[in-house]
Amino acid sequence: MSAPNKTLAGTLATLAAGALFGFGLSYSSMIRPEVVLSFLRFEDFGLMLVMGGAVMVALLAYKLAPRLLARPLLDDHFHKHPSVWNRDTAVGAALFGVGWGLCGVCPGPAIAG
Repeated sequence: MSAPNKTLAGTLATLAAGALFGFGLSYSSMIRPEVVLSFLRFEDFGLMLVMGGAVMVALLAYKLAPRLLARPLLDDHFHKHPSVWNRDTAVGAALFGVGWGLCGVCPGPAIAG
């Protein structure tokens, strides 16, 4: 595949993934602050099923795709994603969570809404 085709295919794949993500957020009602706040208050656990399903799909994709495919569809090899937990990561995650809880809307659903 030539370079222009790779960028076009990558752009279309990104657009399709973003549209699917936005549709999923809307369909799960995660774009409504009252639903998110009721989840954060442990009153409604419907979003836990949504997030658990998303985690399972991502886990399966990361674990099974390299075993089932010789190479990715839009790249020449699979990349390792290093995850390093340090103080900065913990502080950033805490700030994100506090901001999410105060606003009642995660940035992804806010954009989708």
